[in-house]
Amino acid sequence: MTKINVSTTINGDAVDYLCDAESTLLDVLRDQLGLTGSKEGCGTGDCGACSVLVDGRVTCSCLVLGAEAEGRTILTVEGIAEGGKLHPLQEKFLEFAALQCGVCTPGFLVASKALLDRNPNPTEEEIRFGLAGNLCRCTGYDKIVRAVQAAAAEMRKG
Repeated sequence: MTKINVSTTINGDAVDYLCDAESTLLDVLRDQLGLTGSKEGCGTGDCGACSVLVDGRVTCSCLVLGAEAEGRTILTVEGIAEGGKLHPLQEKFLEFAALQCGVCTPGFLVASKALLDRNPNPTEEEIRFGLAGNLCRCTGYDKIVRAVQAAAAEMRKG
């Protein structure tokens, strides 16, 4: 089996790894790099549980080959917190109980960060549209939307 050498940036750090040609980015992140925040919910790009940012764009890591990360900048849920301090999104997800089983939470956090990076003051409709690629089977979506609204308000203040 052919191994491919990949040089990329993950969560702000230069990373080099070898991967099989058919390994997904999700498999590389979880199995080789120990970044287990992203979850495989469906394996077909329909649920968003494995979402990461690739060059700032929300991407289902189950649909991207690990080799395709060459030269890219990747942000996983582990990279959202800074220096051990939770990101306002993470704090508000906890405060608003916007999670239950937690499988979907990393994907929602990553997608929410991408949304707030583009639009720091989204309407409820824009939040729901921005998170439409992520499915939750436990909480419904109201707590998640309220958490994103609260995080956006806090981020605009500070």
